[in-house]
Amino acid sequence: MPLDFSKNHFELFALPMTFAIDADQLDQAYRGIQSEIHPDKFADAGDAEQRLSMQWSTRVNEAYQTLRKPFERARYLLQLHGVDAMDAKNTSMPADFLMQQMEWREALMDAVEMRDISALEGLEKELKLHAQGLHSQLAGLLDEQGDFVAAGNVLRKVRFMDKLLEEIDAAYEDIE
Repeated sequence: MPLDFSKNHFELFALPMTFAIDADQLDQAYRGIQSEIHPDKFADAGDAEQRLSMQWSTRVNEAYQTLRKPFERARYLLQLHGVDAMDAKNTSMPADFLMQQMEWREALMDAVEMRDISALEGLEKELKLHAQGLHSQLAGLLDEQGDFVAAGNVLRKVRFMDKLLEEIDAAYEDIE
């Protein structure tokens, strides 16, 4: 097993250290590495090799899960550049975004209370469109401008959007 534990997730899969990645290339690299290190291939090997295979398999799975999810990939990229976007001490948000959050939350509560699927669908569409814009902004800040502090601020907004979209999914289940 010639893998190097000191490599970051991007290096592990031979990908550029960017927010925008080729998902097919990630999948292909993941499958290639897993075919070499999967614990099943080491069933007849010694204990040390089996342990190492298990450690590598775990590491590769964690790296893959991180890079395949945009939020986690951005957070990891920021960490590589010394920015902890989810630091509990840094919760600042622009006032206009805070006001927008309140409006979205009210719209969600109203839709649930009224059991209004079409209102939920409209809110979900609006939020997904806004989230797409945030992802584009994040890509520009990370890949083009290298403004990691500003990217961290956008990532906190993305986290809020993701949570609100999850709440909408749950609301559909409650209403139906």
